[in-house]
Formats: sequence, C-alpha cells, structure tokens
Amino acid sequence: MRIVLMGAPGSGKGTQSQRLVEAHGVPQISTGDLLREAVAGAANAATATELGLRAKTAMEAGKLVDDAIVLGMIRERLSQPDAAKGFILDGFPRNLRQAEALETLLATLGRPLQAVILLNLNLGILFKRLTGRRICQDCGRVFNVYTSPAGTPPHCPKCGDHPRLLQRPDDREEVIGKRLEVFEAQTKPLIEYYQKAGLLHTVDADADVETVFQRLESVIAALEAG
Repeated sequence: MRIVLMGAPGSGKGTQSQRLVEAHGVPQISTGDLLREAVAGAANAATATELGLRAKTAMEAGKLVDDAIVLGMIRERLSQPDAAKGFILDGFPRNLRQAEALETLLATLGRPLQAVILLNLNLGILFKRLTGRRICQDCGRVFNVYTSPAGTPPHCPKCGDHPRLLQRPDDREEVIGKRLEVFEAQTKPLIEYYQKAGLLHTVDADADVETVFQRLESVIAALEAG
C-alpha cells in the first residue's frame, strides 16, 4: 500500500491514518514529524545529519524548509525496514511542484503511488467541528460542544454541568476560517493533478469513525485486488 492521504483540518485524517497503520503494518510518514525529529537530532553532534542541520538552520531563520530537504528526508524514511510493505504519506505534497517532485522521487525508487485518497467533508461541517472543539481543564477530555454531548449549556460528559472548558487558540473562528481557505486553495490544483493521473479516490468523511474507516478499507482492497 503506497498512498497519500489528504484531508482538511477536522476531517479525521490523523485518526484514520493511525487505524490504517494498525491494520496494514505500514508507517504513516508525516513530513511535519520528520522535520521535528531531524531538527531535534541536529542539536546533538552524535545524531546530526546533513539534512537535519540544513532544516534546523532554515527553521531557526524563520524560513520555509526547501523541498529538496523534505524529499531527502522522505527518501531516507522510505529506506527503513518498516516501509518495505508500503507507506501512508501525510502532509506532503502541498502544491503541484511538490507533487511532481514526489512523483520523480518515487519513480526513481521504483515505488510509485498507488492512490491519493481525499477525505472529503463539507467545509461548513468542518468549520463547526473545529470551532466547537473544547478541552475540559478538569479531566483533559476533548469533545465538541455541538455534538458530544448535545445540550445547553455545553458540559463535559465526565465532569458534569460546570467544568472549565478551554478553546485552543487555533480553534477560534478567524483562525479556522483561514486554515480552511488555505487548504482549499492548495488542494484544488492537487485534486485536478491526481484526477488526470488516475490516482484520486474520494471518501465521504461525513460519518462516524468506523464507517469512514470501512470506506477507506474498501478503496484499499480494490487497489490491492486490481
């Protein structure tokens, strides 16, 4: 299984990626995680790599990390034994230039993508999911004031009617609106690119976790059978 899993913030991509990892025994390769690990490693002379040092220098200068560095990290990650049976790419590519570079890299490795799977969800639903997210400061549980549980005033199912509820700064309406706008602008060209390549599969993510997972599994089963 060699796939890119795409989805807007709030689409459930992280949850579904982890379930796929457990079900298929392939790693989720997050470029964000790769960069953080490389930068942490670069702080120690014993674990520093050339790519890590270059990434650390760029990030400390407040610059975007060059695509060549990220692709080098992906190449290194794919060489590890746990990626022999496949991989789930998360967070890359984000634009057409990266998509083309990734295609070249994977062709060089003889491991082309089998599919790009988009978890599709109406932006209005995503907006409500994210802006309704709260953390109970008493027990740490994350829930949604609109759906878990329904009721007025919103309350934590564990702590009762008067918990201290926290909304994270990046879940505020103005921030969420911008994040979704950026995702939509970035994703549209990629959708067209992968449609033309015959790789795009769209999964309806407006359902419970188990239902969405079964929809993903149906796509993957068809890939493996075909």
